[in-house]
Amino acid sequence: MAAIAARLITKLVDVQDKYGSATVVLTGGTVGIGSLKAVASSAAAPAVDWSKVNFWWGDERFVASDSPDRNAVQAYDALLSHIPVDPSRVHQAGSSDHFATPEEAAADYAKQLREAAAAEHAADMSEDRPEEPGPLPRFDVVLLGVGPDAHVASLFPEQAGIREKELPVVGVRNSPKPPPERVSLTLPAINTASEVWMVVAGEDKAGAVGLALAGANPVQVPAAGPSGTSRTLWLIDGNAASRVPAQLVRKDFSGA
Repeated sequence: MAAIAARLITKLVDVQDKYGSATVVLTGGTVGIGSLKAVASSAAAPAVDWSKVNFWWGDERFVASDSPDRNAVQAYDALLSHIPVDPSRVHQAGSSDHFATPEEAAADYAKQLREAAAAEHAADMSEDRPEEPGPLPRFDVVLLGVGPDAHVASLFPEQAGIREKELPVVGVRNSPKPPPERVSLTLPAINTASEVWMVVAGEDKAGAVGLALAGANPVQVPAAGPSGTSRTLWLIDGNAASRVPAQLVRKDFSGA
């Protein structure tokens, strides 16, 4: 997790040198939250201008806003409460306190994304700026965990979310992993990111990792679907890599 933290800090510094700000999409789970704790404790963390980092989440549990099940609550405890973030740059999916259904929360999250994209477009003075803003802001890094069933974000095998081709955000019901209601970015949204980092640890994930890297169908193996426009990194430990052909594993990046 320290290696992931060091890589993330370096990436955010590089992106800020280029654009002035940086955008990261966070994930929950043991490795995701552990990596955020490692960022908070890193001596290199002050190298990032945290007031100019935009934070989003790949998915969120549709529960009360103060529930410890929420990825955002865990991220605040692990990192965001320890660094000088700009609250206006922290974008959370709505909770069950404020919306009646996960679909309503998903629509609001999509609206937040559109508004951020429009603001980014207005601030872009480059000659190659598109005429109209898109539905999504620039994602520099998207962090994703992988479940034993190969789910990513809250996109589960064979469910509607992993089949979505148009919407950037969906409400999720009947999740096989509790809580049953969630909000999730879709593959079309995730795959706009410059870099997608799959952060995985544990032998129980080895089958999912092996199938994903073997090129399985994302509908059955959602972890096979994410792909960054610049690159896709699998940052995994030895146990999670146990079913991956040795020639595909770079040992310097395999530790979580």
